[in-house]
Amino acid sequence: MAEVISPTRMNLLQRRNQLRVAQQGVDLLKRKRDALVADFFKIVRESLAARESLSAACRQSYVALSLAKAWEGREALEAAALPAGRDILMDIEVRSLWGTRIPEVTLPEVRRPLLERGQNPAATSARAIESATNFEEMLSAILAVGATEVKLRRIGEEIKKTTRRVNVLEQVVIPRLAAETRYISSVLEQRAREDVFRLKRIKKKLEAKETGA
Repeated sequence: MAEVISPTRMNLLQRRNQLRVAQQGVDLLKRKRDALVADFFKIVRESLAARESLSAACRQSYVALSLAKAWEGREALEAAALPAGRDILMDIEVRSLWGTRIPEVTLPEVRRPLLERGQNPAATSARAIESATNFEEMLSAILAVGATEVKLRRIGEEIKKTTRRVNVLEQVVIPRLAAETRYISSVLEQRAREDVFRLKRIKKKLEAKETGA
């Protein structure tokens, strides 16, 4: 360390300032991480609830589909499903949490009245209609799960990144700056003691000369 660091007062002040900034950085990063973790677990609860809803919707959808298929036949269901295709658009806004950009998905209304599906009420059976309704419920649940997963992934990545930064500061940067500060302080203190000792010797010599004169 002594070979690469010049033990001057300017370097001492610089290291002390860097150490203070690094410690403040750790504090800010920890506060950011705490806020992200709180948000993360909130969304985890939302995600679990969305997954439970999806599981229930899947069970209901496939039960209804099996009954409709048994009564109406595969061809009739496929014919009923042909005019029902559409694009589903979602709005995504971005909110900032401690500088982290988190996507917020506004879920569209997936469920539709029968006429909006393009189906003929007179030619479509009640079981086919029920099956289509259940699958729209399932699609809505899938979108809800996807919306939470996107946020969880983004926040999880930022938590990992923030944790790595905290670890680097706490385990590498701060110990190094603290050690360099101690080293420079020790050298300067030693020099100060040597200067005092030399001044005392000079003073004694001067006093001795005056006494001898």
